[in-house]
Amino acid sequence: MMKIAGHTMGTPEYSLDEAIAFFAQIGLDGIEIIVQTDGYRCAIPLAASDAEVLSVKDKVQRAGLLVAGLTPYLNLYNALDEEVRQKECADLKRVIDMAALLDCHHIRIYGGKFVDGETDPGGEKLQALVKSMRECGDYAAERDVKLCLETHFGTMTTTAARTAEILREINHPNVGALYDQANLAFFPAEEYEEAIELLKDKIFYVHCKDLVYRGGKPQKAKFSTVAFVPESERTVHSRIPGEGILDWPAILRKLKEIGYDGWISLEYERRWQQIDLPPAAEGMVRAAEYIRNIIKNL
Repeated sequence: MMKIAGHTMGTPEYSLDEAIAFFAQIGLDGIEIIVQTDGYRCAIPLAASDAEVLSVKDKVQRAGLLVAGLTPYLNLYNALDEEVRQKECADLKRVIDMAALLDCHHIRIYGGKFVDGETDPGGEKLQALVKSMRECGDYAAERDVKLCLETHFGTMTTTAARTAEILREINHPNVGALYDQANLAFFPAEEYEEAIELLKDKIFYVHCKDLVYRGGKPQKAKFSTVAFVPESERTVHSRIPGEGILDWPAILRKLKEIGYDGWISLEYERRWQQIDLPPAAEGMVRAAEYIRNIIKNL
């Protein structure tokens, strides 16, 4: 049966210890933890020592949870400056080491940095991304970790079709897809039936969130950054899963049909969207109950 994780993006008011306790209290199976370089407190710092990482593992285990995934904000895997690319890969390898220490088997990966205005006519950025993922994929395979390229704006993997193409080019057993239908709807790109069919052989991990369109119809936002879209540039409002436009019962049925039996991570984006989303004690509780009931009835 699919398992539900809480994402620490949803708990900016909490420390990591408090988020672990909260996710256990509301009956989740696991936690997806941000690996930060910017001081976000509900996270593990990239500079954390092995002892500090193992302390997190102990707290997670004592709470009865699993570490479902890690979420670093690294994205320069497709940099044309080789020194920059190598530094990003070195940092990702440290995150892979953290995952191994935490007995965590999935890492969210941005498909490089490819914001509005960037081009790649000769394919050099794509080849840099492919090179990075093969190199880091080898490192991850030795540690039983999978790298999950997210369908995400501001990257080279904005659509399911493009993500599938790039994964075929990478051609590595430990590099697959993080399927995020809300991101595809935001872009906008494929509907869930087409997206899941395109990615079905490589879906390693799933993010769950929801939205409604501002103005009632999809329109492309400005994607000038990778991690988030500033409020002034957004074309959607974030919503609690089940209270937006996405048909989560149908999405989860389709995932079950293709044999997906992994994590559904509640990527409740309160870190970025406090205007739209209530605190986790309200919103994540409702989201967890909604998704739990769908999974039970699949």
